[in-house]
Amino acid sequence: MTLPSPDTPLYNHPLPQIEQWLSDLGAQQDRENLHCWKVERPTWKADLCLDIEELVVCYINAGADGSDIKRSFKYSLSRQDIEAAVFSVP
Repeated sequence: MTLPSPDTPLYNHPLPQIEQWLSDLGAQQDRENLHCWKVERPTWKADLCLDIEELVVCYINAGADGSDIKRSFKYSLSRQDIEAAVFSVP
């Protein structure tokens, strides 16, 4: 499956392509909540959820006090912009 160019807004990607993209980035789909994904990197972990109008990311224990940090990204952003924002250090 070929993805659209990286500068294409995420809302122009069919769901199977978004799922493949997340999988290619090392995210694991939640078996109970199929719209949610888990990402683990050496220095951080996050839960990603494909909501109706945006991708919601919750970085686990990423705050200075150990609290979670929650961010959301509109699907109107390009895939490359979302990837750069979500998969950089929280």
